[in-house]
Amino acid sequence: MTQISRRSVLVAGSATAGALLLNPVTASASTGAATGGEISVAAGETLVVSRTTRLDRLTIASGGTISAPDGYSLTLTVNGVETGQLLTATGAASTQIAPGTYRGDICLTVAVAHPVAFGGLSFPFRQALYVDATGVVKANSVLAGVLGGRLTDAFARDIRLSSNGEAFNGVYVGGGSYTLQSPRIAFEGNGRCDFVGYGAAVVGTGTSTTLVVDGATISNQGAVRTAVIADGGSNVIVKNSTIEVKNGVLPSDYRSTVNTTYMEDAPWMLSISGNVRATNLLGTKSKASYINSSITSEGWGALSTDNGSHCTLSAVNCLVANSGDSGYGSYAIGNATENFLGCRFDVATYATINRGGAVHYADSTRAAVAKLNTDLGLGLSARELADIPVRATVVNSRRFGVMWHGAGSVDVSGGTILNSRESTFLDKGQQVAITVDGSGGARLNPGNGIIMQVIENDDPGPVMVDGVLLNAGVYTEPTGDPARDSGFDVTEVHSGDATAAFTDIRLQGDFYNAMRGGLNLALTFTRSRIEGVISASTSKHAVTTITSAQWRQLGEVTNTPSAAVNNGVIVELDSGSRWTVTGTSYLTKLVLAADAAVTGAHGRTVSMTVDGTATAIKAGSSYSGAIVITVA
Repeated sequence: MTQISRRSVLVAGSATAGALLLNPVTASASTGAATGGEISVAAGETLVVSRTTRLDRLTIASGGTISAPDGYSLTLTVNGVETGQLLTATGAASTQIAPGTYRGDICLTVAVAHPVAFGGLSFPFRQALYVDATGVVKANSVLAGVLGGRLTDAFARDIRLSSNGEAFNGVYVGGGSYTLQSPRIAFEGNGRCDFVGYGAAVVGTGTSTTLVVDGATISNQGAVRTAVIADGGSNVIVKNSTIEVKNGVLPSDYRSTVNTTYMEDAPWMLSISGNVRATNLLGTKSKASYINSSITSEGWGALSTDNGSHCTLSAVNCLVANSGDSGYGSYAIGNATENFLGCRFDVATYATINRGGAVHYADSTRAAVAKLNTDLGLGLSARELADIPVRATVVNSRRFGVMWHGAGSVDVSGGTILNSRESTFLDKGQQVAITVDGSGGARLNPGNGIIMQVIENDDPGPVMVDGVLLNAGVYTEPTGDPARDSGFDVTEVHSGDATAAFTDIRLQGDFYNAMRGGLNLALTFTRSRIEGVISASTSKHAVTTITSAQWRQLGEVTNTPSAAVNNGVIVELDSGSRWTVTGTSYLTKLVLAADAAVTGAHGRTVSMTVDGTATAIKAGSSYSGAIVITVA
């Protein structure tokens, strides 16, 4: 085994950036050669590189190995581009420089090891730039991968970072305040785990960390090669930046899983595909804010919160997009708060998937942006605040608006417009709270004519296969009529029900509750106009058995209005509201204010029965039971 002196790396750990790049040394000819700036490693040989070394040529034969001493990492750059490093196996955390011949301005950087524990594994991070509360830590950085610009302990300006290896990080900030001004980051090749940021372009982590990214261009392509990660209670602020990620190629033996330690693709059970998210927000009370920026993912998702609690995700005047045919704008989980002010969503599948978050779509008014600036410590100057134009949020989705597969709330206000080719709100049997205030011009425009669809949760979930949690479940459409639950009151609102309140808005579209189990849909309208069917229903998928091959069929149902069993529909028409009925509707409770009205479309006559008895519809009255409203 050839060994290059370890003494040099210990000196370099505290030296200047220039001193980190030491000249190569001559190795023993019997186990390898380093002559005239060249190193060759033969088959069966292991070369331990003990200090940062520059070369003109590096050759590693098949079966040869090159590594750093224990407690250190080794990174290969060629002409400033990290390259050659591959994960040792599917699901592995460690990497190894691949056999081959490398030519050019070669640098083998020996850096102090940076292990990050997650999910029972230790991920050996390597990063171009490592920053903590003291500033740039050269001993942990691969400075040969930092090209151009200016680098200080407070900021990096106009630097360029490139990688075509695997699981290499760009900038890792683990303490203090740091600013990345106009970085250009381009990574190609797979990452490994976006629940810890292994392989991401930018990571900010730690409760004492404030990371500002201004004027960045980040372009990644690779499975889980995330652009921006905020973790560990950090405050990450991205502004005036362009972020885009594209899918990579997963290993041929990768098996899709929701085990977060090994997960490298989107769970198809959410009716999405893809293998890279543009961003991820993790940890406890972490904050990520995006201002005047463009965030695009080819698939999976653009803005995500995951594996954390009480995080805050905000976007102001941003483009949030999916460039491919599947994906979401945002994902909300773990009591996250998500604020979208003046944003434009151009998404493939959902504006938001909600599994335990509070999501707000609104305008980027001066007051709203100023409040975020104060509450989240964004550090925007008076000039920056003044330069942010007031805009409404506009969602354009090629499928649904918001989908729930966990409890959560959505608030729509200002001039927000939700355009979706399918249902605006898709609730998969969850406790939901929706508030829509149309006084500022908010509008809901479902292309399929359904504003709210409640169905059974058709997520088949993962299954254990040979001790591994795999995305291999199968959804099978229930058959037969649901059995009546005598203990569930379909005329009252329960804490676990789906509720929606609409104020000062004109709505055209239908509302269906197709739950088989006990969940009511409770709708309240104030000073609003509604035209459509509001009813309990029986839903049916286009196919009765859905596997991973039919993942696009999840959420796709047709409705047959039918009497409620365990799926009550409660409608309250408050002051100034009018419901124009367009088809037979089955309710369990109807409450009308003194000036509310129920009319038929196009002047047709509306009639009502309650428990089979013809009953006049009178303003100021309340009705409960098996209610059927028909239009002549």
